[in-house]
Amino acid sequence: MADQREQPGRIVVGVDGSEPSREALRWAARQARLTAGVVVAVSAWDVPNYYGSLGWLPPPTGDAAALEERARAELERTVGEVLGTRPPVEVRAEVRHDTAAGALIAASRGADLLVVGNRGLGGFSGLLLGSVSQHCVQHAACPVLVIRHSDTE
Repeated sequence: MADQREQPGRIVVGVDGSEPSREALRWAARQARLTAGVVVAVSAWDVPNYYGSLGWLPPPTGDAAALEERARAELERTVGEVLGTRPPVEVRAEVRHDTAAGALIAASRGADLLVVGNRGLGGFSGLLLGSVSQHCVQHAACPVLVIRHSDTE
């Protein structure tokens, strides 16, 4: 059996560009540095449906590639802004086609820890815990740390 220190632990962190997700990314990087781990920064994208005369319709197929590229650019930009161009730990950026909760729960399989902000870009700002973080707490395949962010801080 290999020494656990030879296999760095995976710390998955949800990143959507919001301040709580930026705080979660900073925390995950500090923890990975302390534990010789690897940060896997995950961002999700999904194809929005449009309402038409036939009901809800998917957008043209060419839009999916543009949405994925936009999500990838946003994730890389956020990681660069938060951790700099030379992060103190290994950071892997993953963009997944799924809902935010679905992408994070899938990424949590085999991870040592999932780190999320208490609220992201969607939803109601007055909630103590957003729907994505709540869903992750209930369904992730590893321990979940929710980083609390307050607008008054």
